[in-house]
Amino acid sequence: MMTFDYKKEYKAFYMPKTVPSIIEIPSMNYIAIRGKGDPNDEDGEYKKSIGLLYGLAYTIKMSYKTDHQIEGYFSYVVPPLEGFWWQEGIQGSIDYQHKEQMCFISMIRVPDFVTREDVLWAIEQATKKKKQDFSKIEFLHYDEGLCVQCMHIGPYDDEPKTIASMNKYMEENGYALDITENRFHHEIYLSDPRKCSPDTLKTVVRHPVKKL
Repeated sequence: MMTFDYKKEYKAFYMPKTVPSIIEIPSMNYIAIRGKGDPNDEDGEYKKSIGLLYGLAYTIKMSYKTDHQIEGYFSYVVPPLEGFWWQEGIQGSIDYQHKEQMCFISMIRVPDFVTREDVLWAIEQATKKKKQDFSKIEFLHYDEGLCVQCMHIGPYDDEPKTIASMNKYMEENGYALDITENRFHHEIYLSDPRKCSPDTLKTVVRHPVKKL
């Protein structure tokens, strides 16, 4: 029995080096929730979104609709949690001192064969079985395009150091930051903060760019 693991099959997207690089990201499908507020707030929208997304991701995975659908593989590992982040009125950077102003799209990738109709079906099933409201979850098709990315190791609040190195690399190689209302600061969470120390957290940090 073989299990498809996105992190292993697409290392360029999920396991970059700790030095910046330029990469073209293809379109992907996600289940996603939009919200606002401090991500560290235990009762905030972000923390609640995580539980809902994983609940639906496993409903989709265990569904008869998705069995044997990845050629050569019996099943798949649910991909890591990801997030697009921005702050209203601030373009191109994140002010880590004012997290209460953060807006997010929290998301988990789903296999390409999972359709919008499958997600709507899973929302209905999960709502019935888990007695929770999954209606805020949407099917998101996103084409990220050209980006600079880097593996950040350490606390989330130390990300500005990694971002500074990404900006330097980007500028030295003829690219400009291209964060807009449709292109975002992107994080992919490879570590569970409940199970490891802040100093060992692994997070892929990705920014959209354009060639000068």
